[in-house]
Amino acid sequence: MTEDDPLSLLDELPDAGRIKSRKLSGSVATIVADASGLSSSERSALEGRLKQAALTAPGTTEARIALTATKPERTIIAVGSGKGGVGKSTLTANLAVTLARMGKRVGLIDADIYGPSQPTLLDAHAKPEAEKEKLFPVETVFGVRLLSVGQLVSAGTALAWRGPMATSALNQLIEADWGDAEILLVDLPPGTGDVQLSLVAKARPDGAVIVSTPQDLSLIDATRAIDLFGKTGVPILGIVENMAGYACPHCGESSDPFGQGGAEASAATLGVPFLGRLPLSTSLREASDRGRPPAAEGGSAAAAFEAIAREMLVQLEKVGG
Repeated sequence: MTEDDPLSLLDELPDAGRIKSRKLSGSVATIVADASGLSSSERSALEGRLKQAALTAPGTTEARIALTATKPERTIIAVGSGKGGVGKSTLTANLAVTLARMGKRVGLIDADIYGPSQPTLLDAHAKPEAEKEKLFPVETVFGVRLLSVGQLVSAGTALAWRGPMATSALNQLIEADWGDAEILLVDLPPGTGDVQLSLVAKARPDGAVIVSTPQDLSLIDATRAIDLFGKTGVPILGIVENMAGYACPHCGESSDPFGQGGAEASAATLGVPFLGRLPLSTSLREASDRGRPPAAEGGSAAAAFEAIAREMLVQLEKVGG
């Protein structure tokens, strides 16, 4: 600290690099600091530290702190399917956990307004905090930030919302304070309706992943989802074939209740990447019901999700380049 600049003591703080300007006018200290990449609690803590330090300067009776932040660059990936029951939400949750384990800062928007399942899959039922109508995502134990309508309503409550209400809810989730998240995965509802169109109009995803089972009925609807994204200018990062094959836990014999290879063949026909396949798995279902994504546990299941996530990132670089 110097007599010419009593606020020079701020240079000794760990947060000194965030201070953009400081001024002492009479007994009032005014400090402008960069809070980019900080969560709401971290911003509050930074403001408190700066204020406390400024008030220790001789002659200072009041400290005014202004925090600024640059908008982070963020990649939005939509995960969709033409029909329900193909494991889209389970895949999205495990992809999010996988990306977090790879060192990415990940947020997950559960946009399946009428059937939100991410709070169960990620065991994150806490109600998100809000400030001036802006929501703050819930931090999960898996390093993924989550927002879902399922966190805002009581379990088992039917959401009898018309299209405009669902669209409004989606906008709130998108416009939440995602902090320094660099990737947002959006778990879309099945189909090609209002929510999908609203996402494209509001957030313009950088790419879309389509989930399908191998059977023809699912592939027909998956093709419709691909067509929707194609017409709206959203690049298709690839198709994931889910529930491809089943190994009996008793005898070890493999079977294909939904067929196998159909999604890969469709990807080739449509000229879109094939990201990989996942088997029908009892252990995956049990772990999902417990809120313990297999991607967080290691083993063969985690390796399968990691392979899909890495291929997805490869395709993302291609469309981004």
